Amino acid sequence: MSFDKKEITKKSENISEWYNDVVLKAQLADYGPVKGTMIIRPYGYSIWENVQNILDRMFKSYGVKNAYFPLFIPMGFLNREKSHVEGFSPELAVVTIGGGEKLQEPVVVRPTSETIMYDTYSKWIQSWRDLPLLINQWNNVVRWEKRTYLFLRTTEFLWQEGHTAHATEKEAIEMQTKALEWYQTTYENYYAMPVITGRKSEKEKFAGAKTTFTVEALMPDGKALQACTSHNLGQNFSKAFNISFQNKEGNNDFVWQTSWGFSTRSLGGLFLTHGDDQGLILPPKIAPTKIVIIPILGKEDEKILDYAKKIKEILESSSSEFPGGIEIWDESWKTFGFKNNEAELKGIPVRIVVGLKELENRSLTVKTRISIEDKNSFEIILDKAGVEVDHLLSKVQNQLFKNAKKFLDENTHTIDSYDEFKKIMATKRGFIKALWCEDANCEAKIKEETKATTRCLSFDTKEENGKCIYCGKDAKYRWYFAQAY
Repeated sequence: MSFDKKEITKKSENISEWYNDVVLKAQLADYGPVKGTMIIRPYGYSIWENVQNILDRMFKSYGVKNAYFPLFIPMGFLNREKSHVEGFSPELAVVTIGGGEKLQEPVVVRPTSETIMYDTYSKWIQSWRDLPLLINQWNNVVRWEKRTYLFLRTTEFLWQEGHTAHATEKEAIEMQTKALEWYQTTYENYYAMPVITGRKSEKEKFAGAKTTFTVEALMPDGKALQACTSHNLGQNFSKAFNISFQNKEGNNDFVWQTSWGFSTRSLGGLFLTHGDDQGLILPPKIAPTKIVIIPILGKEDEKILDYAKKIKEILESSSSEFPGGIEIWDESWKTFGFKNNEAELKGIPVRIVVGLKELENRSLTVKTRISIEDKNSFEIILDKAGVEVDHLLSKVQNQLFKNAKKFLDENTHTIDSYDEFKKIMATKRGFIKALWCEDANCEAKIKEETKATTRCLSFDTKEENGKCIYCGKDAKYRWYFAQAY
């Protein structure tokens, strides 16, 4: 039995077809029976479980607690906050019949949980002693998308959504900022993806928010991915849902709120960023299988399998920055070539080959999924396996980030000419840093003419005196622009 790599479209030739091929053939996901839905297969879901564990530890270290709120939301709840319902109306899935009878009030399938959670918060919060209230939930949401793309944009997706209530806006902004820090850390330290963080424009911010902070990533096709967001909701929802409290001075006030979310969309960005013509490439810190040991079976099968098990024991018992995720692929019905190709397709960071040569030399042949210092094959003696393999995993993690950072830097353009802006968006795309007067009309015209939207005003942007890239009016800041998914 063999594996034919011709079954996968080359990423270098058609990134969209390559992406779909890899998601399906690496068994990350499959199409659901309802248009726009997705079945996440065990391999794909195990990556999401790793993400959950990483983020959940961060949340809990800050005092955030997990809870769960219902999937169905009364339509009247959404109507309480005008801009919120207007923002979500085109994407709502509405239930009008239940148990064979028409419902007195339609219910919405959760697109996000602000409204149902805040109705409850109004009952739970009475005094400053009840604050801050820090709650997160891991759940699914439904947004009826017209154009879908596995992981990146699906009708139903998985995420976490944090919802907090505070006595002051200062505390709320600290929470909004902390959530974004967690997200940036997850992308850069675990996904090995460099990102841009900043504030969304008024037009692009979350419906009902006072301000929206965002994490933006650049994909290999030059398009931007809104990777996750955190929102300062101000007192917009607390006034709509009457979430008031008696402060320390004995006066009544409305709470200040935040919401923030990180979804399975991030996995689509992960797959796109690091994959190559052979398939996925997963960073060791997020990969479910970090190391696969592939025995070369034929002669001395029992001895070779015993040796493979010994290697696994040594690696598992050694002190490692990358614990767990070690497998032996000993299925005799799969050829050695098939296993090698499968390991490449699934993006496993390190594979260890064990045959008669390795058995006799008490060594390991270690192959990395990407080249490290122009090599991807290393001979390691058994006695040093724990330290050396861990060192290679660390190098793979760091090299993936360096590669992605190089691409980001090379495809971020600082320009002052609208003609150049249009040329870039019509060809290689990427991030453009350009002065913008922050007028929504200019923003809309730029999008209409180039398909590029404002992505964010980066937190490290410095004020300057200049003219808007589009209308020529005074502008103080360079905003990030890009075409997006």
